[in-house]
Amino acid sequence: MDAEIARTRTRWDVVVPAQATSTHAAGFVLRAAVAADIEELVELRAAVMRPDLERLGRYDEHRVRQRLRDSFSPQHTSIVMIDRELAGCIALRPAGGRQCLEHFYLTLHRQGQGLGSAVLRTVLEGADARGMTVGLNVLQGSAARRLYERHGFVVESQDPVDVFMMRPPGSMASASAGV
Repeated sequence: MDAEIARTRTRWDVVVPAQATSTHAAGFVLRAAVAADIEELVELRAAVMRPDLERLGRYDEHRVRQRLRDSFSPQHTSIVMIDRELAGCIALRPAGGRQCLEHFYLTLHRQGQGLGSAVLRTVLEGADARGMTVGLNVLQGSAARRLYERHGFVVESQDPVDVFMMRPPGSMASASAGV
C-alpha cells in the first residue's frame, strides 16, 4: 500500500506540525486516500456514527457501512494520520458550484482533543483560497454541529434527520475568533 500512496500524492498531502494546530491536537498528516483504504474507513464510519444513528432510531449495521462503500471517492478523500496511525478521514467533493464536505470522521480516541478543528481549518483554508462555498449535512443532535458552527457554517435547511449547512468563502476569519 505504501507504493500506491506514493503514486497518488496530490493536493491533500499536507503535514501539519503540532505547533501549527490546537495546543491539544497532535501534529497530523493529511494524505490522499487510495482504494485500499475503504474497509478501514467503513469500520471507522460505523463506530463513529453508531451513537447518533441509534439515538435517531436509524442504525442499521449493514447500511451504515454500505453508504460509505457506495459513495467513497478516493480522489476527493484525505486520510488523517498521526504517527503512521489512522486518525480519521475527510472528503471534499465538487457539487454544483460549491464543495461538499463529506465523511469527516475521527477515531473515537482522537475526538475532543482539537484535532477535528485543526483538520477542518486546514481543509477550509484551501476552499477559501479557491473562493468556494462549502456545504455539508450533519445528523440532528450531533455534537459535530457545534464544530461546524464554530468554523462559520450556518443552517440552510433541516429535516427530522439531517441539518444542511453552508459556509461561504472567507468565513474563516470571522469564525476563528470563536474557535
